[in-house]
Amino acid sequence: MKRIWAFKAFIATLAIGTAAAACAGHGSQNSVELGPRPYYLVADMDEGPLRQALQECTSQRRPQQASDFSIGHRGAPLQFPEHTEESYRAAARMGAGIVECDVAFTEDRELVCRHSQCDLHTTTNILDTELASQCSEPFSPFDGSNPASARCCTSDITLAEFKTLKGKMDGANPRATTVEEYLQGTAGWRTDLYSQNGTLLSHRESITLFQELGVKMTPELKAPQVPMPYEGNYSQQDYARQLIEEYRQAGVSPQNVYPQSFSLEDVRYWIGHHPRYGKQAVYLDGRDAQGLDPQNPGTWQPDMETLAGYGVNIIAPPLWMLVTTDQHNRIVPSVYAEGARNAGLDIIAWSLERSGPLTKGGGWYYQSVQPAINNDGDTFTLLDVLARDVGVIGVFSDWPATTTFYANCQKALRANRHAQP
Repeated sequence: MKRIWAFKAFIATLAIGTAAAACAGHGSQNSVELGPRPYYLVADMDEGPLRQALQECTSQRRPQQASDFSIGHRGAPLQFPEHTEESYRAAARMGAGIVECDVAFTEDRELVCRHSQCDLHTTTNILDTELASQCSEPFSPFDGSNPASARCCTSDITLAEFKTLKGKMDGANPRATTVEEYLQGTAGWRTDLYSQNGTLLSHRESITLFQELGVKMTPELKAPQVPMPYEGNYSQQDYARQLIEEYRQAGVSPQNVYPQSFSLEDVRYWIGHHPRYGKQAVYLDGRDAQGLDPQNPGTWQPDMETLAGYGVNIIAPPLWMLVTTDQHNRIVPSVYAEGARNAGLDIIAWSLERSGPLTKGGGWYYQSVQPAINNDGDTFTLLDVLARDVGVIGVFSDWPATTTFYANCQKALRANRHAQP
């Protein structure tokens, strides 16, 4: 019953253009700007009812509103350096109702926004600064056999030192023989056009910024890459507690926070010790690395009913685990998606537009539906199945304008589907 109610509520919210979310404090909703990308994707779609419905939305020129269905994955990293102020502002401008700060800790145990505790060498300019001498592993050039490498962690430096760095587009050149070459590793389908001023933020600063932008918040507690307890007296639970405490201290309502972790123990800790925030805790499901098969429930340990029994309300797997193809090469829900829904779990998917162009199958995020993928417009084909057939309550995207456009267009999509025989 919970799942049915949640799905109906989700559809109703989208059908009215997420007006309720706007009234709840999305301060940026009056200035949502999508830019050209959603319209480019619609134009690139195969002919069919979905394309026709989306084209109708593009011709209506309605004002766009922010939507909680649209989640800014690390901000808007398709074009802006991830987890920077500039990336977060871009995500909010494109109507993301929820924005993510992945949380790692520094040497002095301050929380900062980084995708990984040890990614400073690929996401910042640290190797080009004096702080390079403090990295866990210094830069090592390509020697003809071994790729160029380095390892620089947030726990190698203090918060004050972290704040002196600049964010850059995530990437590294494995054939680099100099630091300058190593830092020039941006994927060809992204851009360095906006990477000149990547302002790094502490977790507290991200909270302040998100309050200013009027968006909800989804912090992810990153797996520590140093032994815990850190330096003998900073445990995993201390780390998880600190994340929640910073929202409490900032006066952020639990209704506006979706704490996440790939660790089920973190999620259960929040549910048990911080139940008001734990109610919306998101279990990020990365168990495919341990052999989970989305089409074989026997590989789901623990299974969906057990997760629900633990008090987990929201599960978030990668896109490909929620879908498969039928005998006609149409995208349909996976057994995993049906199992989560039947257990009463709400579902969030990650991450749309994280891959490059879809003309060659879309890469890792589209692995389960490659027979159905042949153009960039299939981004909307997948998104439509996730929203309408799987019933996800939100989708992480590297370019939130796409999910915002779809959310605003849902009313027209429903009308179009109902008109079909």
